[in-house]
Amino acid sequence: MSDAGEFVDYTLQMESTWERAEELNERLGGRLKVYGASVGAIRGTVRDTLKRYKNLSHDDITALSSELWEEPVFERRLAAVVLLQTKVSILVNTDLTRIEGFIRNAGTRELVDPLAKDVVGPLLARLEGLARERADRVLERWASDPDPELQHAAALAVAP
Repeated sequence: MSDAGEFVDYTLQMESTWERAEELNERLGGRLKVYGASVGAIRGTVRDTLKRYKNLSHDDITALSSELWEEPVFERRLAAVVLLQTKVSILVNTDLTRIEGFIRNAGTRELVDPLAKDVVGPLLARLEGLARERADRVLERWASDPDPELQHAAALAVAP
């Protein structure tokens, strides 16, 4: 695991409480592991990570998001979403492939919804020309995919 990934994982575990873990586990129905860190702690951890590792490139950001997503732990995955939300301005249309994989195995709409609304939507809004055409084709494919989460994400991403 990268230094940044280890920092995020360790910090999220240190910010957790068993009470929050129980509540979150119950809410998610056991579909994902949980640490018990709050949303505020997750956002703060991502902010601190970006301060600590200032020179992360596009490839570093997307690799870190994948690294965080790899383990089926809700807080790690939400940290990946927050990272992508924070750095949406550097994402490109080809990043939709990675995001599609995240949506397919998210395990909860609590991850799908912010990916669609706060990452894919703003990404689409700033794309132009050929990049926008390609992204639109991806969203059209999502809309007709048998996976209900992809269909849901496609609808949310283009909603006003």
